[in-house]
Amino acid sequence: MKRKLIAAIGIAGMMVSIAACGGNDDKGSSSSGADAKELTVWLTVDAQNNWPDLVKSADAAVKKKHPGIKINHEYYGWPDKNAKLDAVLATDKAPDVVEMGNTEMLSYMVKGAFAPVDPAKFTNSSAWLDGLKASVTYQDKTYGVPYYAGGRVANWRKDVFASVGVKTPPKTYAELTAALDKVQKKEGDKFSAWYQPTRDWYAAMSYVYDAGGSIAKQDGGQWKANLSSPESIKGLTEFKNVVDKYMHGDKTKDESDRYIVYGQGKSGMIFGAAWEGATSADPKNDKTGKLKNNLENFVMPGPSGKNMPVFLGGSDLAVPVKSKAQAVAAEWINAFTGPSGQKALMAKGNLPNNKTDLATLKNDPATAVPATAAESNWFVPMAPGWGQVEKAQVLQTMLQNIGTGKKSVEAAAKEADAAIDKVINTK
Repeated sequence: MKRKLIAAIGIAGMMVSIAACGGNDDKGSSSSGADAKELTVWLTVDAQNNWPDLVKSADAAVKKKHPGIKINHEYYGWPDKNAKLDAVLATDKAPDVVEMGNTEMLSYMVKGAFAPVDPAKFTNSSAWLDGLKASVTYQDKTYGVPYYAGGRVANWRKDVFASVGVKTPPKTYAELTAALDKVQKKEGDKFSAWYQPTRDWYAAMSYVYDAGGSIAKQDGGQWKANLSSPESIKGLTEFKNVVDKYMHGDKTKDESDRYIVYGQGKSGMIFGAAWEGATSADPKNDKTGKLKNNLENFVMPGPSGKNMPVFLGGSDLAVPVKSKAQAVAAEWINAFTGPSGQKALMAKGNLPNNKTDLATLKNDPATAVPATAAESNWFVPMAPGWGQVEKAQVLQTMLQNIGTGKKSVEAAAKEADAAIDKVINTK
């Protein structure tokens, strides 16, 4: 679930209004609005369409504790939500609970738009998945609660690999590359043994983190780009090897239409969001007529010898600092994301927000692959200027320069570091 950073929250009036409310009050949701008579919850249409009973259950739990309280719900599509939120945060009509894509959280936390919350008040908070916990944490304070997640897995065509004698998913990176080499040799250069879009920074950074590198590191309260470190260079170099050897498509593309390209039958494997394989096999996308019951997910092995660390996309729930019902809002979030809520979300194919529930999915063959893959995860640097790095597409530019051979790995990484360092500590 890729959440684009689409928040345009530099609206002067909104920021002045938030600042006037004392957006960094440590008491946050633990003390404000405990006797509220009304609660407004904003969610995306995912909840409305896929788990409405969970919404009703959370409402019932809050109404039982607060008889007579009125709970209002508004549902938004992802492209519309943030524009509406930005506008309403400049008024006195802010919602009390709002769903955010986890990559959308940072800019709002930096600007003081959300109230801090006490993690101890939320069930299983001590077991939140590392990448999800990072998405709601800024300067050692917690400003939201992870809701659910979606991970990344490898997916291959069983028929393509069986044709070269490989019938079981690889357990090691050496096994994977050996199988890919066989497929590439058999199929030739008009076929991508692994369709890996060059500008896919989520995959590329998995290689970086697997090698012990990172996008940026924090030192003494400041962030410093780290793509030129020996470890990061090692990861980027292996990513380039993959693109050079197995990717024979357009090396200036990103991953947005990967599932469509995969469905066209000119590749044997992808590494992406867990839903992509199944979407490729949908009859409207499958141009081969062979993909149904022929695609298989597996945990992506990393060159380090461990499972490849993956980016976790997903949603968080936050309480706007201008909410007049912060305490009740926190209660609603806990009812919604607690044990029964996580069980309902997992039943709909989502990954839970915590390691305890994730372990139960590992024991089920139907969910073992995405659950196991999600155990090792990473998240973007939670730096005040990270939104500017994403907006400028610094990583995508670096990867395209590497993948097309325009620049060496070292030169492209050095250039990216310089661009990151200019903005990463700027609000």
